[in-house]
Amino acid sequence: MRKVYFLVALFCMATLRLYNLNAQQTEPINLSIEEMFALADSNNKIIKACSTSVEQAKEAAKVAKSAYLPSIEASLSFSYNGNGLIIDRNFSNSFTAEIPHVGNNFSLEVSQVIFAGGAIKNEVKISELKSEMAALNAENNRQYIRLLLAGNYLELSKLQNQIKVFDAVIEQTQQILENMRIRFKEGTAIQNDITRYELQLENLNYTKTQLQNTMLILNKQLTSALDLPASTIIVPDSIEIDNIPYNENNNYWKNVATDSSTTLKSAETGLNISKHIEKISHSDRYPQIAFFAADNLTGPVTIEIPALDKNFNYWYAGIGVKYNIDNLFKTGKSIRASQLAVKYANEQYAVVEEQVLLAIDAACIRFVESFTLLETKQKSVNLARQNYDVISHRYENDLALITDLLDAASQKLDAELQVVNAKINIIYNYYKLKHISGII
Repeated sequence: MRKVYFLVALFCMATLRLYNLNAQQTEPINLSIEEMFALADSNNKIIKACSTSVEQAKEAAKVAKSAYLPSIEASLSFSYNGNGLIIDRNFSNSFTAEIPHVGNNFSLEVSQVIFAGGAIKNEVKISELKSEMAALNAENNRQYIRLLLAGNYLELSKLQNQIKVFDAVIEQTQQILENMRIRFKEGTAIQNDITRYELQLENLNYTKTQLQNTMLILNKQLTSALDLPASTIIVPDSIEIDNIPYNENNNYWKNVATDSSTTLKSAETGLNISKHIEKISHSDRYPQIAFFAADNLTGPVTIEIPALDKNFNYWYAGIGVKYNIDNLFKTGKSIRASQLAVKYANEQYAVVEEQVLLAIDAACIRFVESFTLLETKQKSVNLARQNYDVISHRYENDLALITDLLDAASQKLDAELQVVNAKINIIYNYYKLKHISGII
């Protein structure tokens, strides 16, 4: 009896464990595209790394601005001084000079650059532009990740809709099989027709399994990108085509891209950096002027013989001019190199602008084309359904072959799937257009 209780308890524990495991394995979460984007902004590892790089660049810009501040140097030292030795020039008649053994030195010097030919100002501006470039690169990566996520999300939605279509076709096929089996018993159908439809049903179930496995793969990629638990099942929200604004005016999208494209802004920022580097190369032609002041306290005083066991304090202030003579023959080459860099940056900006505008043209064409494709596929599915109804009716009245019915069913299935794909294609082309324009 005790063994029976033990086995019952063991079975209950195993059942409870299996229930908990299944509960952990299925955690469905409904997500819209915008909610998915918000999760990616908070959780995606690449976006987080880009945000850190932006913060790093901002701190580097703050460090560069410290060049405006004065330079302050202080030093303090204590020493043990040995006795001095006085010797004639011919190294004879030496005697010892007593020196106080405890030595100390304290100095403080302040300097402030008041003119450097604009070098400091331009170096600070370059650091700020590099901070802007880091932010633009982070935004560019963020938008690229959003496009990838949107692609996987829409593909997941497409597969979800395709499985619904397959479920309906499988249910219809099973119903036809039931009718065939009844007709076979009545002697009005042959076994070969049943076998063909059973084969068709197996192929439909296998294709549905492939779609489900593909959904699992895409779901894993999305949960990884969103840093969600691996057990999470993402359920895409239904997306209505009516919510997609139909705007075939490519001039509108070009204006949006001109204002918002991170690719264009990055190229423009690179051009501005080159211009400031050129200004720095010009600043080498000018001297550097700085104000300085210092105070020094030292002891003992060893310039006297015997040495004085006292502290000697003195201070000074003034203006200094520094100029590298070799700049007279080096600066011209660096200016020429920086001018060529500016020219190259201008040409690169023109190339990037042309590529962005061409991409806008192509994306607009594909976006408008996707609506035309949907209209075509909707007409095709209506014709395929009509054809299937006619063939099905003729088959039931022994006026068509089973192969005709299978072909009609395949055509209807393919047409229904193409409509689903066409709707998703419209949404993807819309988000691709937004990505190129920089507003996804």
